[in-house]
Amino acid sequence: MSTTIQKLNRRSFLKTSAAAAGGLVIGFYLPESKLEAQGAVGKLNAYIQIGTDDSVTLFIHKAEMGQGTVTSLSMLLAEELECDWKKIRTEFPGVDPVAFGPMQGVFGSMSIRTSWEPLRKAGATACEMLVQAAAQKWNVPKSQCRAENNTVLNLNTKARLSYGSLAEAASKLPVPQQNVALKDPTQFKLVGKSQKRLDTPGKVSGKTTFGIDLRVPGMLYASLQRCPVFGGKPKSFDAAKAKTVPGVKQVVQISNGVAVLADNTWSAMEGRKALVIEWDEGPLANSTSATIRKTFADLGEKRGAVARQEGDVSSVMSGATHAIEAVYEVPYLSHAPMEPLNAVAHVRPDGCDVWSGMQIQSVARQTAAAVSGLAPEKVQIHTVYLGGGFGRRGGADFIGEAVEISKAAGVPVKLQWTREDDIQHDTYRPASYTKFASVLDANGKPLVWNVRVVCPSFAGLRNGVDRTGVEGIAEIQYDIPNILVDYHPPEVGIPVSYWRSVGYSHNTFFTESFMDELAVAAKQDPLEFRRKLLTKAPRLLGVLNLAAEKAGWGKPLPAGRHRGISVVDNLGSFNAQVAEVSIDKGKLRVHRVVCAVDCGHVVNPAIVVQQIESGIVYGLSAALRGEITIDRGRVQQTNFNNYEPLRIDEMPVIETYIVPSTNPPGGIGEASTPAIAPAVTNAIFAATGKRIRKLPIRPEDLA
Repeated sequence: MSTTIQKLNRRSFLKTSAAAAGGLVIGFYLPESKLEAQGAVGKLNAYIQIGTDDSVTLFIHKAEMGQGTVTSLSMLLAEELECDWKKIRTEFPGVDPVAFGPMQGVFGSMSIRTSWEPLRKAGATACEMLVQAAAQKWNVPKSQCRAENNTVLNLNTKARLSYGSLAEAASKLPVPQQNVALKDPTQFKLVGKSQKRLDTPGKVSGKTTFGIDLRVPGMLYASLQRCPVFGGKPKSFDAAKAKTVPGVKQVVQISNGVAVLADNTWSAMEGRKALVIEWDEGPLANSTSATIRKTFADLGEKRGAVARQEGDVSSVMSGATHAIEAVYEVPYLSHAPMEPLNAVAHVRPDGCDVWSGMQIQSVARQTAAAVSGLAPEKVQIHTVYLGGGFGRRGGADFIGEAVEISKAAGVPVKLQWTREDDIQHDTYRPASYTKFASVLDANGKPLVWNVRVVCPSFAGLRNGVDRTGVEGIAEIQYDIPNILVDYHPPEVGIPVSYWRSVGYSHNTFFTESFMDELAVAAKQDPLEFRRKLLTKAPRLLGVLNLAAEKAGWGKPLPAGRHRGISVVDNLGSFNAQVAEVSIDKGKLRVHRVVCAVDCGHVVNPAIVVQQIESGIVYGLSAALRGEITIDRGRVQQTNFNNYEPLRIDEMPVIETYIVPSTNPPGGIGEASTPAIAPAVTNAIFAATGKRIRKLPIRPEDLA
């Protein structure tokens, strides 16, 4: 089946219907984010296809890494198309900047919030054209026809025509020039109701293909020894012993290491162990966590680039008799997805194919083209399911390595990272060192929000500020009249990138902890203190009140238990969390977390709950144990034995309450990660009177 995808401007959304041999194809535009290049806005980047065999296929430039994209997008389409949503097939197409836009992939929890209206319009338009095609076949008014369950029903004769039988005729009709009416949400039959995920059966049966499952003909398995110091390179190596390992076929050097290629993974890894390599460790060979922290702290004494400035902070601070000040810190963190990184690459003189689980296919293609020396249009990207992303697979360093090895070896190669590779050669969530200062008036209201953020940049600077470094601090909705937030991007050589919920993941810990400090200084209840400052932020206030109500805030707790509260808005969603903790003989236990979330219109409540729980366990793992430390330029952690996620017996009971809303959908995949750390540390303060200003939480913090 061929398709014709036309370039459109934003106003002409959905004006193309590609006549296709034997079926109906409708292209449409999914707006993404400010990351999208201005010049490409308006090009079609998604389409649906109705085949003569009654199949319905949704082509999406996203990825499924556990966040429920496949299920929720199918529900959106089926609701307006009036088809059986469980029979919708989804495909991840190759990279095509004309058809799918310049930033093909999934990031920023945007799958639903950018698809909500466009996908519904596309479904409704396709449905309208199928009904019109049926009316013409029957030679009856369109009002005599109704779409339901993959068919069009003749209301008078009760005859039915399947979508497949109408697809070709519909493809020859002009697309309606006026927007087709969408369903009123009160008419939804599918959206808003919990549904089982479409991807579960394939995953539990082993039929789903992840990157780690991939095989291609003639492929060799590669294991890469990288320099243990960031930025280091091989000076010389001896591969003699490696080549004696049964199964080893080749040893090749690439820009950042030496790769052993074998006819199975085990042999490749054993050959790698036998390599003798002398490294040029580069300028970071003496770097340690202590020297890095000193760099951060030194910058914390100097004024940075202004991220937000309102009122007159200097005058208020200089006239105050008592200022409340604090320094908060978090360490580097690894993403640690359950499926270690991997990629298959086949570089040939005439082209290159790459297969991998990746978040941003466009970045993967750009990287593969640069490394292979081929034009981007000669690089084909094949997306498979991801065993966890959390931002790690938004980068393409592992894909570039696979391409470089394949090019050097002259064969298709599967590069398989180990867990140790993953943790010691990650692109980490940046460490951060942040100073707060404030002043209260006579009624205990904060007059100043004065914050200096020292945090490495990875998303680019504008006027000296990386907005991801200050998000969650600079854009607070608390009603404070004088605000000054400035920023430093230290350059210390540790590779950093997006981590689930990005800057909010640590800045919310800082903001909500310091807000608790202000409440204590004002001698007010932390909930009531926040309520007074959020009267102009109704959605934040709404989740705060709901979480407090459901948690029983103010009511007696079982002996030894204490509560902490926090609230945040990020990625278009709002949530508040109340954590209940106890401390027994220096050991912390988080018993219960109550989360209230307002994420606008909900497509699948079950997936919202899953994502809330997933985000909380991810954030709680980081708060309790997550820490990457550096010694002699090397990461000291190696595997889950010393970079340990939360164990199942440590998991608290989580209650999730969704606020009914008619607002557009917000992101949910990352929404709940930021607020759990401050909810827990504020509860620890309630239990011990000790304020935790540095993560992870250590035993000495609990005494």
